[in-house]
Amino acid sequence: MENSSRMKPPSHCPAIRVVMMPRDTNAANTIFGGVLLSYIDQAGFVEARRQAHHRYVTVAMREVAFHEPVFVGDVVSFNCETTRVGSTSLTIRITVVADRFNSDGEPVKVTEAEVVFVAIDEQCNPIPIFADD
Repeated sequence: MENSSRMKPPSHCPAIRVVMMPRDTNAANTIFGGVLLSYIDQAGFVEARRQAHHRYVTVAMREVAFHEPVFVGDVVSFNCETTRVGSTSLTIRITVVADRFNSDGEPVKVTEAEVVFVAIDEQCNPIPIFADD
């Protein structure tokens, strides 16, 4: 069962913002994709908790697309929108934009992903997102 009517509207603020540091670079001197994936997972969790206060586990990270590289010094924002609420799961779209270190221009969309989280209890069993489901 889908609970779209219960979704909170998209936040106007990023779930998280991070300054990319030299420790996060690969041999090409850009930020590792895995570092961005880790932040995407964290940002998605922040959005999931905004929708309903539960423990969550990530069950799928799909449609990940890296559009542009991220560089040291970029301020990276992870913007989230819940696109689906199921009985025990949330699907969250994360759009990642970078404010370039040496630029006064518009933020650049660098990555986007769709992540599915499942609400769990203390024994790691799936539980309803909303109590009356």
